[in-house]
Amino acid sequence: MTESLFAEASQRLDAALHHISISEDAIERLKFPKSSLQVSIPVRMDNGSLQVFQGYRVRYDDTRGPTKGGIRYHPSVTLDEVKSLAFWMTFKCAALDLPFGGAKGGITIDPKQLSKLELERLSRSYINEIADFIGPDVDIPAPDVQTNSMIMGWMADRYNTIHRKIVPAAITGKPLTMGGSLGRDTATGMGTFFAIETLMPKFQTVRENTTVAVQGFGNVGVVIADLLWQAGYRVVAVSDSQGGIYAKGGLDIPSVKQFKHSTRNLKAAYCEGTVCNILEYETITNEELLTLDVDILVPAAMENQITEKNANAVRAKYIFEAANGPITAAADAILEANGIHVFPDILINAGGVTVSYFEWVQNRSGLYWTVEEVNDRLKQKMVKETERIWEIAQQKSISMRTAAYVHALDRIGEAIDAKGTRDFYTS
Repeated sequence: MTESLFAEASQRLDAALHHISISEDAIERLKFPKSSLQVSIPVRMDNGSLQVFQGYRVRYDDTRGPTKGGIRYHPSVTLDEVKSLAFWMTFKCAALDLPFGGAKGGITIDPKQLSKLELERLSRSYINEIADFIGPDVDIPAPDVQTNSMIMGWMADRYNTIHRKIVPAAITGKPLTMGGSLGRDTATGMGTFFAIETLMPKFQTVRENTTVAVQGFGNVGVVIADLLWQAGYRVVAVSDSQGGIYAKGGLDIPSVKQFKHSTRNLKAAYCEGTVCNILEYETITNEELLTLDVDILVPAAMENQITEKNANAVRAKYIFEAANGPITAAADAILEANGIHVFPDILINAGGVTVSYFEWVQNRSGLYWTVEEVNDRLKQKMVKETERIWEIAQQKSISMRTAAYVHALDRIGEAIDAKGTRDFYTS
């Protein structure tokens, strides 16, 4: 990840500022993160050796409430990347009208190279180093790339041990037995689905005739592909980090999902038990998936997947950003010039943080909701804010991305101005 990622992210803010009037104080505040923490994490490996890993936590802005954001484990994690992700989270929370600011965390590590015990030691040791930086009224971590409820459970347990009390609202995305919320594991994909279902009718599309390609068949991509398949869309391609498969007539997503879960890769025929679906398909790369002639493209992997180098090759009509920052600013301009509709990450993948908010609320109240209640509340949130951002885009004749930032900026700017000078003055 290059040092330009944060500059890339900031360009979206600059574009939105041309379409909204907010105070200079608010603009200045949003140029920089509130606080950044870099820590060294010592871990005793299974062979007895000691390794030290680099970890980060950035709280970007807390004007609207305690900061909120996931923790990712990936070899490419840098402070610049975490800062950019915290920036996006700030606007994502505001766009969905959640009472949070934005934060993010990460460790520079390939978790697939660690044993389960090493992974647990790493996760608990990370919390040792950042425990004073987080908390239910300050900063609430959650899962992100290559972290899950099990890892959040280890972190929550370590936080409780350090503070000598049970604090379920300190970390979200936990196992249900530790106060996690039903529906959290599918929330990002579910939110993306609700946004797609809200927006596609505006283009007079028919589900059965609408082709879809999903890049990233992980926790989020699997849910999106499955929900779209169930709704009648023709999902023709999916991919993971090893490559992908494409079938012009459509894939049988439940079978692909079952095979992926049992073998951990997509590069083979896909079967359900002993019954195989004999469909012709091609093996493709992640790069080839991005340029398929489909109606809907869903990038659900990592940042900077569509750049100025490959943007002109993209043939999808609609792109829904289920990943954070999958399209660079330069690529955005090319896609817009080519008539491709891009629906931005700070709206499309906001289902995860929304249900994390629901979990935080449930933890603090002690009352827990059914999965139907969670999904219904999520749908209401996603549909309401998607419709509002669509209205702004139409009224101002701007892209959905710029409209989403305008919508979020309006809320953030109002909160900053309401607090006045606060601690910015000197006596």
